[in-house]
Amino acid sequence: MNSTIENSISGYADKNDKKYGHKTVKGYTLFSISRGIYLLTEGGIDMKRLIIALTALLVLAAAGAAFAADVVLTSVGQSPDVMMVRVVLRKMKIDADSEPLLKADALAGRKVLVAVVGGSSKGLGAAGINKDQEVERVSSLLKAAKEQGVKVLVMHIGGEGRRGTLSDAFIEAAAPWGDRIIVVDGGNSDGIFEKLTEGKNVKILVAPNVNGTSAPLGETLSEWGISAK
Repeated sequence: MNSTIENSISGYADKNDKKYGHKTVKGYTLFSISRGIYLLTEGGIDMKRLIIALTALLVLAAAGAAFAADVVLTSVGQSPDVMMVRVVLRKMKIDADSEPLLKADALAGRKVLVAVVGGSSKGLGAAGINKDQEVERVSSLLKAAKEQGVKVLVMHIGGEGRRGTLSDAFIEAAAPWGDRIIVVDGGNSDGIFEKLTEGKNVKILVAPNVNGTSAPLGETLSEWGISAK
């Protein structure tokens, strides 16, 4: 495929990211199936081939949702804390997926969303986003979780050392959405989590350290119908 065709196809994809449709350029046809999903074929429109391809894509999408773990973790602030929580869950034999940049459209099939809060400038930079973009992602994600009936567990495991202006911005974005909150000792000395959940009857459980979060995690997940494999 030459550069003229590639540029034309690419331009069509950029302009039609959320639309259905097709474009034919010099013998190649690009079908816009859904947001971010395209089917490129050589030649014109062959409806039989198109239907077969669409059916295959739908089957793959359904399979992806079917095999998704009931529990999914995401970072709120892009610190490495989310990886430590995943290690704890593995030790507990709880099956969980980890998606640091999880978005609202990937919640299908989930029962519990664990939002691990902790701001890291380095982590944000590595992800190619800034604080405001992360807050926007998290707010959209947690709102969608509520709307879809997915339980939200907010965790802050960095203690006092993972507090500060950056992390506090992410705490303020996430805590009000939590159905429950787990905090490692020292991370809530100023009562910020109580202030952000006032009047919402949200349990705030305190753990002595990261490994100690296994007890409140087990209690919470068991109440929400999640058990060890």
